[in-house]
Amino acid sequence: MGAVSIIIAILIFGIIIAIHEFGHFAVAKLSGVKVNEFSLGMGPCIFKKQKGETQYSIRVLPIGGYCAMEGEDAKSENERAFCNKSIPKRIAIVVAGAAMNLILGFVLLVVTTVINAPITTTQVNWFEDNAKSQSTGLQIGDEIVKCNGMTIFTDMDLSYQFQTDEDAKFDLVVKRDGEKIELNDVEFAKSDGVLHIDFKVKPQSANPLSVASYAVRKTLSYGRLIYISLGDLIGGTYHINDLSGPVGIVDAIGDVISNETKESSIDWAALIDSILSMAAFITINVGLFNLLPLPALDGGRLVFLIIEAVRGKPVKPEHEGMVHFIGIALLMILMVIVTFNDIKRLF
Repeated sequence: MGAVSIIIAILIFGIIIAIHEFGHFAVAKLSGVKVNEFSLGMGPCIFKKQKGETQYSIRVLPIGGYCAMEGEDAKSENERAFCNKSIPKRIAIVVAGAAMNLILGFVLLVVTTVINAPITTTQVNWFEDNAKSQSTGLQIGDEIVKCNGMTIFTDMDLSYQFQTDEDAKFDLVVKRDGEKIELNDVEFAKSDGVLHIDFKVKPQSANPLSVASYAVRKTLSYGRLIYISLGDLIGGTYHINDLSGPVGIVDAIGDVISNETKESSIDWAALIDSILSMAAFITINVGLFNLLPLPALDGGRLVFLIIEAVRGKPVKPEHEGMVHFIGIALLMILMVIVTFNDIKRLF
């Protein structure tokens, strides 16, 4: 991976983190909360500037950032403190970071959809001769809407089901002549463990409505894939050594760039598509991961706000602070382990 690839990868990752923190920052400012510091990066400060009541800083490690608000982790008498704002305003501030990541992901997927036009659908348009899937129930014109119980948002979901298959048989739900029909045990040929897809799907022309619709559905596909992967991790399908942190993410982006620039003649459309698709997946991942109800994450803070709304009074700041402190400590330990594995894989 060349130096240029590394720089571009770090820049992309930095933008994704900056967008997240800017979401918190912007909604906090709009809600009248005093923001003491807005920082990009972690660790020692390499640049800082005071503007008004807020210090803007850049720190040496491009692996995160933060928006430090008055009264965020302790009581404050300042009427503009985070803790003294209404619950709806605090909830809006907490979820704003993840919302910005999801919006960024959607925008990037709009761009990649336009680049890749026409749009790939899940409607069967052609079969090869003696297609096994056709002989076991699938017909031309069928739009596949479910596969093995999973709702199919985009062609990517269908590919996921095909790639994780074991027996080459699928229970499908299709739209046929306006009605939903269940097709059980639709079969495909399989050789040396590789599933043979014996049909093609119908392309759809790109217009503002179809592009926006596909981008929304692909955002949902990416988001669901993230939670499926998390479930696989908890279930033991994957292990902690399979996780990647910032170093691994930067390396993965760099690999995408390197692979697309190996040829003497660079396909710039394919390069941009690959980079933006990877960036979209990462930013959606960052947004949804932060909404998990775990201490120190935005989702953990959201849980405490919901508890406060139900109880009618907040949890004691020292108790909430202790929970988040433990969460941060555990996340730091996890980060060290994951980063070590990332670096080991590099070499």
